[in-house]
Amino acid sequence: MSRNFEAEETNKRHWDDVAPVHGRAYNTDPLLSGGHLLDPIQVEELGAIAGKKLLHLQCHIGTDSLSLARLGAEVTGVDFSGESLKVARELAKRSGLEARFIETALFDLPDVLDETFDMVYTSLGVLNWISDIRQWALIISRYLEPGGVLYLMESHPFMHVFDDETDGLSVRHSYFSGGEAIEWPGDWPDYADSSYISSHPTMEFLWTISQIHNSLVDAGLRIQFIHEFDFMHWKGLASMERCEDGMWRLPDPLARIPLLFSLKAVKK
Repeated sequence: MSRNFEAEETNKRHWDDVAPVHGRAYNTDPLLSGGHLLDPIQVEELGAIAGKKLLHLQCHIGTDSLSLARLGAEVTGVDFSGESLKVARELAKRSGLEARFIETALFDLPDVLDETFDMVYTSLGVLNWISDIRQWALIISRYLEPGGVLYLMESHPFMHVFDDETDGLSVRHSYFSGGEAIEWPGDWPDYADSSYISSHPTMEFLWTISQIHNSLVDAGLRIQFIHEFDFMHWKGLASMERCEDGMWRLPDPLARIPLLFSLKAVKK
């Protein structure tokens, strides 16, 4: 596996395009009214973060960055999309919250930021944009103090083997793709606003649980836990149904696969 520059440029065009759409479509009311947008599981698993120096990788429009700031962390958000960070900075201003936002490709971060942090946070729709999982883990290790904590919540990679355009569970992709790019054409409805059709294609990647786990261990982190769940935060498969708690689940008899996982690790 190695860094895929073509994928980064392709995906940056997509995220620059949809950032203003997400700025309008995301529910930011809790942030503007003194609350936050993190779900209860993340809040519990993160633990006390007040006063912690925290690095948020792939922060997009900053809703989670500012939620972490609301919970008392000193937050630095990083993203390669300048348009996303314009939205993030405006949202910070409107919500009265402080966070630093840095525009750079993730793998170029060491060229522009020379600090270490108590925590690294990256979650929900992030790993499929990473072209080199081992380099990703090394970046995380680079920015953690000894004893520092990584927290990740993400869609389960096994869920991504299934066709997201058809009902039921029909296998479309190999779980063992080996980091090969999966190319998606443009002209798809946006996940946050289905009325918006982005013309920009994307290139995504599927990493197995073992690849994620082993890359972090090899980078000097000790895994504290991996938890798996039967729900997720968005409609990832056509058969999913939205439940009373706002999460999406598969109906019986399909509700037999993991849809989401969380991971916490400590730098040795």
